[in-house]
Amino acid sequence: MKRLSLVVSLLFAALLTGACGSTGPQEPTPVTFMLDWVPNTNHTGVFVARDKGYFAEAGLDVQIIEPGEVYPEAAVAGGAADFGISFQESVTLARAEKAPIVSVAAVLQHNTSGFASLASLGVTSPADFEGLRYGAWGSPSEAPTLQGLMECSGADFDTLEMVTTGFSDALALLAQKQVDLVWIYYGWQGVQAEQQGIDLNVVMMKDYVDCVPDYYTPVVIASEATVADKPDVVKAVLEALSRGYTYAAEHPDEAADVLLAAAPELDSALVKESQRWLSAYYVAEAPRWGEQKESVWQGYADWMVENGIVTTPIAVEDAFTNRFLP
Repeated sequence: MKRLSLVVSLLFAALLTGACGSTGPQEPTPVTFMLDWVPNTNHTGVFVARDKGYFAEAGLDVQIIEPGEVYPEAAVAGGAADFGISFQESVTLARAEKAPIVSVAAVLQHNTSGFASLASLGVTSPADFEGLRYGAWGSPSEAPTLQGLMECSGADFDTLEMVTTGFSDALALLAQKQVDLVWIYYGWQGVQAEQQGIDLNVVMMKDYVDCVPDYYTPVVIASEATVADKPDVVKAVLEALSRGYTYAAEHPDEAADVLLAAAPELDSALVKESQRWLSAYYVAEAPRWGEQKESVWQGYADWMVENGIVTTPIAVEDAFTNRFLP
């Protein structure tokens, strides 16, 4: 009888322990995070979150991977990656094709891209794009964006020559005078040009939002399934990323060192200066890192429909969410 009572007591204790969750240390949750390109200062907060232990403190074991033949949108939609870096434009295009991806955070608060030309050409506004040769990499938004900027400035878009260059080095194309105009991210290629002594004029997109709406580029994406089925993981990832990007915003030089340690093949001077320039855009005027506005998503989605980039409107309220941000 005593033995039976002891067995019952042990079983009850085991059940109670299980119910309370006291089963010992939990293994970290494995997470794959796909970048959109080789490591650069758009990604600094991800590497800070990993190398300073923010992911680990959130109970995560994060593997950062670079894209190969499959880009982040397809990898995340298909479950090959849990999270990835994308762009509002790409998310809108993907959702118009019924791809189940969601933007869960904005890496930068504003578009930091612009159209660059050699300073010797004297191009200072989209009105000066007339008669130039533009080096196109193949995005469906390139021609509508250029047309929108030029027509808004009273210029004739039909005079602009579109030259297909693919993903060739934009600065080299300009320096060799193979084209006159290229679309660059100033925080990387603009800084790179300064360091290489290439004198550029850059027409920044953020200065012409009345012509082409501002949009988030880049963003962090997850699949609808991950958002629905693993909300705790999404919240943990964004908590760590928020710490990483906030650190990078407040300590650009130290954050640059973290990126260089993770990708020592990068040019140290470029990374340092790029980080100082870009860090101001991680949070900017937003109340917190990652915040996204419905007006930004709706404005650019409407513009994409109006310009035939997508044929049907998307439900922007399903394309992004702020609810997992700390």
